[in-house]
This record gives sequence, structure tokens and C-alpha cells, in this order.
Amino acid sequence: MEEGVTPDVAVDWDALDRLIEFHIQNGTDAIVAVGTTGESATLNEEEHCAVIRRVVEQVNKRIPVIAGTGANSTTEAIRLTACAHKSGADACLLVTPYYNKPTQEGLYLHHKAVAEAVPIPQILYNVPGRTACDMLPETAGRLSGIDNIIGIKDATGDLSRVPRLKELCGDKFSLYSGDDATAMEFMLAGGHGVISVTANVAPKAMHDLCERAITGDRKRATAINGKLERLHRDLFVEANPIPAKWALYRMGLLKRGIRLPLTWLSETHHPRVQAAMEAAGIPTKG
Repeated sequence: MEEGVTPDVAVDWDALDRLIEFHIQNGTDAIVAVGTTGESATLNEEEHCAVIRRVVEQVNKRIPVIAGTGANSTTEAIRLTACAHKSGADACLLVTPYYNKPTQEGLYLHHKAVAEAVPIPQILYNVPGRTACDMLPETAGRLSGIDNIIGIKDATGDLSRVPRLKELCGDKFSLYSGDDATAMEFMLAGGHGVISVTANVAPKAMHDLCERAITGDRKRATAINGKLERLHRDLFVEANPIPAKWALYRMGLLKRGIRLPLTWLSETHHPRVQAAMEAAGIPTKG
């Protein structure tokens, strides 16, 4: 079996602490614990909760912690969200139930049940490319009426949804892009930020991009985004988080390791991701 690629490679707690400090030092505005890039899909429930607790403790209230607590079982999503609430997370990010393809009414009732069971602020997460399930803006609009459902991460890349979501969900509902390639335009159109893959390896640049785009400074936002465009694209040459973990390894922030069924980045893609990092001005170890 390939080095560092096993079904049960251990969580590297020291590297997790290092990553948190790296992000805080580089202006990251909030950390998502146990998102896709955090290999949430390969952690068991006990590990999932342990990672949330560790992130909350290490961050120590310096920036908000958003815990990924979605599941395709409503009861599991409630348990994970309750764990995050008990651990002191500031909010939760809940992906739409995947694989079982619920109806729009099923999505509404699922998220309503979690919100009613656990009082923590909750952000919806719509990523049909991974879940085979698309939460329509009308459903998000219905859910925005629940007090502790405070926003949505939209990873469709469909910019026409921004004005529709604003219309249906109201001004107090936060809209976050989940698609780095279109995130600048999403924010210039009125979105409030991005929950980003690129930010895992270029946090300062993504922070600056958000700052410019949210204030409507297209010229400066475009200049920053131009240096990041290859990362936006090439961090997906294989499924996230494979390229991002390789990039962080090249930066010296973590050791080689990933859990099956994920694999280490194929050697054929190394030059492409390396070049994208260089274009963004990211230093790597020799």
C-alpha cells in the first residue's frame, strides 16, 4: 500500500494545530472544521467530534469556528450538530443529504428538524456536484424564515442564483460562494464571502480578494484573483482534498498522508499544481 495512504491513517493533531495557526496569522476570517477539505467523509463520528473540539480549543475564540455537521441521515446530522454546539463552535455548516436524493420538501424538513433540535446558528450547504441533490432557491427561502438558519454556501457556480437568493432570503441572510472560480463575481453581485478550497493554501490572498470584492472594488479584486485563477482550477485536477493536501505538504505544513478511498495526488499532476502555487506566489519546500 502506498506510503501514508491507508483506511485508518491517524489524525495528525500537531499538523491540525499548525494549520490553524497558519490561518490565523494569514488573516483567515473563520475556520470550517471537518469540511470536505478536512476529510470529513473518512472520519468516524467520534473522530468528527474530536476534531471539532480540538479546533475550537486551538482557535480559542480568536476567530469564529464553523463546524461541518451535515449527513444524509437526519438523526446523525442532529447528533453531530449537537456535538458542535456542546464543543463551543460558533456555527454549523450542513451539506444537503447526499446519495438518497430527497425531494425539496424532504430538504426543508431535514434542515428544519436539525435547526429545531439544536439552537446553534446554521448555514445551509448546496453542492449538487457532490451530493446529486440541488437545494433550489425557493427551498432556501423557506428555510431562511427559521431563526437559527442564517445563511447558505452555494457551490453551484450559477451566478444567476445570487439575486434570486437575495430576493427570497432577505438582506439578513448570509450568502457564501462555495465555488472559487466564480467567487469574485458572486461577491461583486452581492454575496457576503466564500467558503473556499483555495484559501486552504492561499489564505491571505483569499482574505484580500474577499475584502475587495465585498466592497465592490472590481479592479483590485480582479488583480488578486488573476494570480489565484490557476489554483482555483488546478486544486481540482483530482477530487478535493487530494490536490490541496499535496500543496500543504509541499508547503511543509503537514506530512504525507490521506485516508482511503482518497489517494495521494498522482505524480502526473505534481507539476501542474506546483505551477499554480508558483503563480500565486506560494513558497514551497525544496
